[in-house]
Amino acid sequence: MKEILSRWRVVIDQWSTQTFYQRFESIVALVLTLLITLVIIVALFRLFVGVIGGLVFGALNPLEYTVFQTVFGEIMTLLIALEFNHTLQYVVNRQQSIIQTKVVLLIALLALARKLIILDLKTTPPEVLFGLAGVILAVGVTYWLMRERDDRVEQERSE
Repeated sequence: MKEILSRWRVVIDQWSTQTFYQRFESIVALVLTLLITLVIIVALFRLFVGVIGGLVFGALNPLEYTVFQTVFGEIMTLLIALEFNHTLQYVVNRQQSIIQTKVVLLIALLALARKLIILDLKTTPPEVLFGLAGVILAVGVTYWLMRERDDRVEQERSE
């Protein structure tokens, strides 16, 4: 709780030194954070009620593949929303003025992993699988190249 209060103090202290656009950006990031937080809470509640209710009443068999896909897909959706919300916190706290591309690529990789988990391989046409493979490869290589560049830059700074 102290950490949250100290973050808010930093935001309030920096408010007077920010430009109009920086203030606008902070407000938008804060509103998005609140909305995503609300979505996360509702999704978590629905997941909790669905899983617990299904297990208690025997309507949900966690060993059934389609049930596992659905539940794990909802969990991955929550993780994606949490990561996105975490990224927005950097903007709200003015630790970064814009969202970093590497973080967006990681969120995209999470979304693609979710898509593969919920995908029914028996009914999915091969063209879709090849397309997903191409997108995953492109995003993965892009992330790898950016990480390599950042690692090189950091290594040069430390020398």
